[in-house]
Amino acid sequence: MNPRGKAPTPIRSVLRTESALTKLVADGLNALEDRHRSYINAAIRTSFSDSLEIDNNLKEGHDQQNRWDYLLGHSEGAWVVGLEPHSAKDDQVSNVIRKRKAALQQLKPHLKEGAKVAEWFWVAAKRNQFSDTERTRRLLDQNGIRFVCPELAAKHLAGLAKQSASDRRERDR
Repeated sequence: MNPRGKAPTPIRSVLRTESALTKLVADGLNALEDRHRSYINAAIRTSFSDSLEIDNNLKEGHDQQNRWDYLLGHSEGAWVVGLEPHSAKDDQVSNVIRKRKAALQQLKPHLKEGAKVAEWFWVAAKRNQFSDTERTRRLLDQNGIRFVCPELAAKHLAGLAKQSASDRRERDR
């Protein structure tokens, strides 16, 4: 149990005890704006045990920087993923890349040593309007961002389950 009496959940487990973000972690998807929950497939919503809105919560001292929207803690896999509901237009690709890079720096003082965000998902708010989807996906892949449209679904998390199993096997050797 942590000092607030909350059982460790994925996000609570990766945050430093002294981080101001620890008290802002919400149960389930309660940190998400109602309209943003629709970007997560209804069948997997209950698989997230905690969430953290990081855009506004990391604004102080970073108000002129790009900021990612959310961290989600997956119960079964015990991983943390980033979620960015954002319009899917060509002129937004570099903006979303900057958001992820900034989030890595902004979260650094809050995360425990060795903790990481397992995947960064950009979910298309509205429809995909990329002129060259293949080029865009390649650019996003190079920058550690996975584009999903129209919602985050179980199939997008399946790769993380395989990756986690592989990591465990490697660690146990």
